[in-house]
Amino acid sequence: MKAIGFYQSLPISEPDSFVAFETPVPVPGDRDLLVQVQAISVNPVDFKVRQNSARENRLEQPKIIGWDAAGTVVATGSKVTLFKPGDPVYYAGDITRAGSNAEFQVVDERIVGKKPARLNFAEAAALPLTALTAWEMLFDRMLIEADRDEGKSLLIIGGAGGVGSIAIQLARQIAGLKVIATASRPETIEWCRQMGAHYVINHKNLLPEIKEAGFPVVDFIIDLVDANGYWDTMAELIRPQGRIASITGSSVPVALNKLKNKSVSFSWEFMFTRSMFQTTDMIGQYEILNIISRMIDDGLLKTTIQRVYEGLSAENLKAAHQLLESGKAIGKVVITV
Repeated sequence: MKAIGFYQSLPISEPDSFVAFETPVPVPGDRDLLVQVQAISVNPVDFKVRQNSARENRLEQPKIIGWDAAGTVVATGSKVTLFKPGDPVYYAGDITRAGSNAEFQVVDERIVGKKPARLNFAEAAALPLTALTAWEMLFDRMLIEADRDEGKSLLIIGGAGGVGSIAIQLARQIAGLKVIATASRPETIEWCRQMGAHYVINHKNLLPEIKEAGFPVVDFIIDLVDANGYWDTMAELIRPQGRIASITGSSVPVALNKLKNKSVSFSWEFMFTRSMFQTTDMIGQYEILNIISRMIDDGLLKTTIQRVYEGLSAENLKAAHQLLESGKAIGKVVITV
């Protein structure tokens, strides 16, 4: 099969930052699906892994990355019970295994969902990683409940990216929250409004603008940009006994003591935790993706696809990575296979 990978962590402008090559079709394990990949999408985790996986030494075999895909099941492992050949599926995969930048991929059935019927493969591929991340932040990490929390306020720092785009929709449609998203360019401001944000403010002037909008404090905060860079602002804005969640990580200790007097809860979110550690609730991602699929088909959510490159090639992977690395991407970038 054809795959796109890299031997070494190189700047995306380098000719060999991605290379096309041939490799055997993988064989599914007991709980695996073998999927013929129809479309993939690119996320910040992709370029971060590419930049850091082989910085010192050239790999003996090219590394295949990519953690968003939609396709068709062509074979199943001996213990698979949730899917059968011919089923259209979508998923974000497992960071410890070969990725989706290939014509075929094996993936554990417990982290796969049924593709929304009303979406084509490209539209569906835009959703899994960001939908899972947003869902887990809202409902698994911050424990938001619709009946209890309806009408409360949520600040999303970085509303126009992939995760922000779906988090806006989930927070409004499922939890009934008042959603405040940050964006700074006219096109990203408009995108956040299209996704359903009640308020859009400029993260470069966050404190004055959010207070001007009528929110001296907020009940929940999602950070999708820079935990440490916004830490003091978040600590000031969060309501006593509120909750904060972040996906951005930190190279230095986070000053949790600034949350102590308010009894604020803080959570990291890493979408790959369940598959990486084979947690007992790993099948939760199958369940989440199927809920998302039903909401899409019922017209309650919409795909966050924004740009499509036609064809699985090193050139298209480079273009997609360049766009994400620029920080100018809106919504999701998809490549058809």
